[in-house]
Amino acid sequence: MSNTTKYALETSLKKLLLQKPVDKITISDITNDCGISRMAFYYHFKDIYDLIEWVCLEDARRALQGKKTYDTWQEGLQQIFEAVIENKPFIMNVYRTLSREQIENYLFKLTHSLLIGVVEEKSAGLDITEEEMAFIADFYKYGFVGIMLDWIKDGMKEDYGDITDKLSITLKGNIANSIQNFSSRS
Repeated sequence: MSNTTKYALETSLKKLLLQKPVDKITISDITNDCGISRMAFYYHFKDIYDLIEWVCLEDARRALQGKKTYDTWQEGLQQIFEAVIENKPFIMNVYRTLSREQIENYLFKLTHSLLIGVVEEKSAGLDITEEEMAFIADFYKYGFVGIMLDWIKDGMKEDYGDITDKLSITLKGNIANSIQNFSSRS
């Protein structure tokens, strides 16, 4: 029942974002739309921004299911783009109304989750610390997020498949090379 309520709140929020900016949406608007009490909202979330963060993380979880390996990272990245496109009104509204920082944090969590899985897989059996693996994942995460933020800022017009292909060409072998460089310096 708990997740059912959260998903109902998510659906209402996304529906309302098609009608008005996030800073004009109230908790009453959301709870009235999905037919629950304000108390039920506060049982799950402390405020609308907490709901937005949960929605972002839930979208991320769904987008990346099973796509965190070296062989599937490109597909995972493509699914991140698809999740952003699928939620375009939500993403654009949050981007314009709240802040670029909130979208950055959402994208950082998405891409870090994808990349750390790849780095951990490629690091298996090598002499590399957790801290070094996190550094490598963070390094590439910032590149991904920068590219994606530019794409969002430009209205998501460029074909994300082309962007993913360019990223794949740019990064071919680089993550494994970064891991090897850290491993061999001991």
